[in-house]
Amino acid sequence: MTVIVVMGVSGSGKTTVGTALAERLGVDYAEADTFHPKANIDKMSSGHPLNDEDRQPWLEAIAAWISDHQSSGGVVTSSALKFRYRDILRGGGDVWFLHLHGDRDLLADRMKTRSGHFMPVSLLDSQLADLEPLRPEERGLVADIAKKPEEIVETALSAFEDRS
Repeated sequence: MTVIVVMGVSGSGKTTVGTALAERLGVDYAEADTFHPKANIDKMSSGHPLNDEDRQPWLEAIAAWISDHQSSGGVVTSSALKFRYRDILRGGGDVWFLHLHGDRDLLADRMKTRSGHFMPVSLLDSQLADLEPLRPEERGLVADIAKKPEEIVETALSAFEDRS
């Protein structure tokens, strides 16, 4: 089965949309932040962006989760900012990406109002600078985060069911 990777920068709504998608599909859900080693969380918490070397074990752990869910399907979140990061995730098996994309000001506002998250707003610009949009050959959908989560989920489900 295909695993859905809900991707986007911090504050894009990955957790909200991902949990709703998993619930609607009746599959397992995994939050990407739980795959980070403590060193990564400490680095981001202190206002320092991760580099490719920092992200490698995190991406490999998510790819392993994807591989473990090929028979049952699943939904997992990941910023998946770069094409090469998404290649690592694709190495875990059949994936379909839902890219939650939106305006920088909306993203920053969301980040400022959430509580209990380690990612400071000061790192948003570094994520946006690294973000590479889905390429035409990548299976998935780009969704506008200005829409209500329920609308995004409905649109995503429809596109996921119609995927070729």
